[in-house]
Amino acid sequence: MRPRIAIPVPHSNLEYAQRVLLDYTQAVEAAGGEPVVIPLDATPEETAKLLNRCQGVLLPGSKADLDPQKYGAAKHAKTKAADPRRDAADELLLQDAYNMRKPILGICYGLQSLNVWRTGTLVQDIEDETGSRIPHAAGSTEKHAHNVAIESGSRLAGIVGLGRGAEKTLAVNSSHHQAVEVAGDGLCVAARCPDDGVIEALESTQPDQWAIAVQWHPERSYEDDAASRALFRALISAAAEHKRQ
Repeated sequence: MRPRIAIPVPHSNLEYAQRVLLDYTQAVEAAGGEPVVIPLDATPEETAKLLNRCQGVLLPGSKADLDPQKYGAAKHAKTKAADPRRDAADELLLQDAYNMRKPILGICYGLQSLNVWRTGTLVQDIEDETGSRIPHAAGSTEKHAHNVAIESGSRLAGIVGLGRGAEKTLAVNSSHHQAVEVAGDGLCVAARCPDDGVIEALESTQPDQWAIAVQWHPERSYEDDAASRALFRALISAAAEHKRQ
């Protein structure tokens, strides 16, 4: 039986959610997993029952921004409306994953959600707060928005095929205007944009907790990008290992 991967519905706006969710579920299936979609209107008890069947978690992107109050900041003028139902679902999935040591893959908003849940903070608008002119939000219209440099020796480096002592730069599709400011507890930086230093990936520092989160969208490039396929396959492999244990 394939490892089951819990995926919360990306956003309370169902038209948007249905449009983007398919890329995530298809990527999980292609990588050898079985997606289990978690409705945002499910009760905590209903969500718990679904999670009991799952061996891994995928936190997808969203058109929302996290409420800055969650990380002790005043709201920036360009910060988008929060989605409390998506936030509540993510918190249940993250708590279950950390309690049960289930592997986690976070994508875009999913990275930010994981980081804030682990007490990290965010840059609320990259251009305004850092002065960067790198097109981090260009992924909706461009195949490649910018490059990311993977940290040598990171778990992410091993997944995407970084050899010992080598440098690895990937061209990625990203659609974000926010980013990690300070990495949360038990997380470390695994990749940055080499042109402006913006954090583009995090991973767990805890040996018994498999967690990788990327600010770009590997689900969009699964078919034509080996590194994107490797990320999803790594999640499924970790979930299969969790299932065996």
